[in-house]
Amino acid sequence: MTDAVDPIAPMLAVLLQREGGYVDHRDDRGGPTNWGITDAVARAHGWTGSMRNLPRSLALAIYRQRYWQQPGFEAVAAHSSRVAAELFDIGVNMGPGVAAFMLQRSLNALNRNQRDWPDIVPDRVVGPDTLAALARLLAVRGSDGEAVLLKALNALKGARYIELAEARAANESFLYGWLAHRVA
Repeated sequence: MTDAVDPIAPMLAVLLQREGGYVDHRDDRGGPTNWGITDAVARAHGWTGSMRNLPRSLALAIYRQRYWQQPGFEAVAAHSSRVAAELFDIGVNMGPGVAAFMLQRSLNALNRNQRDWPDIVPDRVVGPDTLAALARLLAVRGSDGEAVLLKALNALKGARYIELAEARAANESFLYGWLAHRVA
């Protein structure tokens, strides 16, 4: 596939470069990771070997299926590749349901008291109603609306990272890097 046909390819390249290879940080609740994939996620996808040996190709397949296709971010890309890329990044680091919830909250807050589109249920699933609200935002507000939505998602992401560090002192080990590298 070419990048033009496969919008996730450039995101995966950046992600794998950022996540690097094998890491076993004492403060990471996810335990050992490789390419950013946790042990539990790798096992759920059939990996039985050492995390040190997790193939890059399996990591890519997991990211594509679990963090792009399954949560519906691929469908978001048909409306906005920038929003889809942001959701993918949030989903990888916080979980796809959290990313979808942030999108839904933002869309509800930006609908001008339902004058532009009806509120959607923040159910953590990117479905037809969420996609319709996104399409309507882009139709009504255009590229400025897309930029504001991205700011809203980044604001929610930054606030969540701080909440995670406040709730668990060990997460302070990661807070600076999260804010420096994941919040625009």
